[in-house]
Amino acid sequence: MIQLPEVIKNAVEALTRLPGVGEKTAFRMVMNMTNWKSVELTSVSTALASLQHLKLCLECGMFADENQCSICANDSRVSTQILCVVENASDLMAIEKSGTFKGVYHILGGVLNPLLGVGPDELKMDDLRQKIIKKEIQEIILAVNPSVEGDATCSYLKSILPVSVQVDRIGFGVPIGGSLEYLDPMTITKALENRKRF
Repeated sequence: MIQLPEVIKNAVEALTRLPGVGEKTAFRMVMNMTNWKSVELTSVSTALASLQHLKLCLECGMFADENQCSICANDSRVSTQILCVVENASDLMAIEKSGTFKGVYHILGGVLNPLLGVGPDELKMDDLRQKIIKKEIQEIILAVNPSVEGDATCSYLKSILPVSVQVDRIGFGVPIGGSLEYLDPMTITKALENRKRF
């Protein structure tokens, strides 16, 4: 059996850290990249290395070039006083792709999961509550994936939010156990249109 150079082994191992990429797929990718020109390899490696300097919006937690993302910097969206709470940036982008929601967002960064040590403090839920009060948010849409942890997170959020705030949860169109980032824009549109009071 041929012994491959460490450079190839290390590249394959690095690529297997990506979701959905197994050892065989990573190996095929690396074999393809061995035919690339030096400038192409440098371009890809520089782009990936620059991810370590990525900023997060101070308002919602989305990726940004400055302290605020383009959504939070948009006064017409802020003035709607509607806030959509999502688990992660992928969910936010999926909702944005539907073109239906015109308010602002808040990214939790996960859901409550006591078994993994993820509680309200880790998700900074008190900060979310203070933000809702400070920004005078009138309506909240909980666009959290339907799961046991997602349901628990929504229940906890409902319990800590001011009673004057209308709280809805997305409904029809999102399958149980489904993930927002994989849904098509029409399904997300219907889910937002048919949300129900939580």
